[in-house]
Amino acid sequence: MKDFIQALPKTETHLHVEGALPYELLAAWDPRRWPPDPDFRARSYRYATFPEFERILLEHALPWFTSAEQYHEAAKSIFAKHVAQNVRYVETSFHLPVTRFINVPGPAIIAAIRSAAPAGLEVRVFAGMLRSDIDGELRPTIDQLHTWDGLAGVDLHGHEVMPTAPDTAAIWARIRAAGKITKCHAGEFDGAGRVRETLEQLGVRRIQHGVRAIEDPAVVQLAADLGATFDLCPLSNVGLQVVPSLSAHPIRRFMQAGVRCTVSTDDPLCFANSINDEYEALARELNFTHAELAQVARNGWEVAEVSATTRAGMLAVIDRLSPAG
Repeated sequence: MKDFIQALPKTETHLHVEGALPYELLAAWDPRRWPPDPDFRARSYRYATFPEFERILLEHALPWFTSAEQYHEAAKSIFAKHVAQNVRYVETSFHLPVTRFINVPGPAIIAAIRSAAPAGLEVRVFAGMLRSDIDGELRPTIDQLHTWDGLAGVDLHGHEVMPTAPDTAAIWARIRAAGKITKCHAGEFDGAGRVRETLEQLGVRRIQHGVRAIEDPAVVQLAADLGATFDLCPLSNVGLQVVPSLSAHPIRRFMQAGVRCTVSTDDPLCFANSINDEYEALARELNFTHAELAQVARNGWEVAEVSATTRAGMLAVIDRLSPAG
């Protein structure tokens, strides 16, 4: 099974670049401050609350990400790990408010990340922001995102206790009209209603997580009918106690209901996970078959922003590896 997973040409479609900072870079940079094997990176660790998770992530990531050059160095290391796992396409987001923290324009961060992509790896960069940023000091920047070259799209992330600002739908529509992709975190720490809001009010078809849509069969059916994709992160969902265990994860039920599901790592800095770990966990804990794992890989390529030729080539490789799939 491990050989099969390694051989699959895979995608990563839900990755926060700050949350993907390789811990070994921190440890090498300042060993006294960043000791090896901290407790929170153990697979058995469970974050008590989202604020605890956010605090740990920011305490580790913000000291590193102080310049475009630091984004480039981190991305270079992140992408090398992808290539080693036969990941061929990555969608990653950077936290837009950081541009104000470090006084570096967003386009410079985008260029730094994109320039770190090695040969053979397609990289698309998204700007992520909190729901509260729509009506905050970042609004002038957000109003220009549709004009940014090199920006693949946008994402709303953060704790779902925040309400969605009324202007979000119009902004997201303008960004889509410019040919960019709109995403939104929903159904992680809030229920199925937030997924419905994202689909119906924001017009988003790329749901980041979507796990709690399972609480309302009508929302699951709506997602399937609209051709939505749930960019799932199973090990993150366990670590953050969105689900009690991987065996309880609804990914198979979503797929059986006709919802396209991809698998990604979310924040490897905090979960010490990799793409291959995610696939192997599905095989081990949910008894995913070769055909089911091949379908997960196919799903990633179906939504990837690549040429028709590249998409067809990758799907053909997957089909050869798993004829029954």
